[in-house]
Amino acid sequence: MNSVRERLLRILIDRLTAALAPAPVLRQPATPLPREAGPALLLFVEGDALTAHANRLVDRSLTVRLVALARGADAFDAADRLIVAAHAAVLADSNLGGLAIAVREIDCEWEADDADDGAVALPARYEIRYRTVLTDLTQTG
Repeated sequence: MNSVRERLLRILIDRLTAALAPAPVLRQPATPLPREAGPALLLFVEGDALTAHANRLVDRSLTVRLVALARGADAFDAADRLIVAAHAAVLADSNLGGLAIAVREIDCEWEADDADDGAVALPARYEIRYRTVLTDLTQTG
């Protein structure tokens, strides 16, 4: 069985994929998105911190960064529409199918690069709080 962390990420990816189709959702892409690719959402895991210990339970904080990426004349509009839909999908169920304690938005910022065919990257960060058993990452607490 996969860890609670991996199951949370898979639920998140499934929800984002359903909400953003036909735009692709790419997890931790190892190579840059080709210039000819349309708008896409990139998902990066920034960290998974332990926030508290109580008896045999561990509270955890998983930080994910979503990046809406678009290019061209309407790049700001396309990136904004993508991040709006992604935000709604992430926060539609703050328990992510019963595995999370809570999901909250941390921040969002704009990045534009005119040298790269008007590329716009709109990152938004979220914290997913969840709990596991101290000795078993596959069990919720």
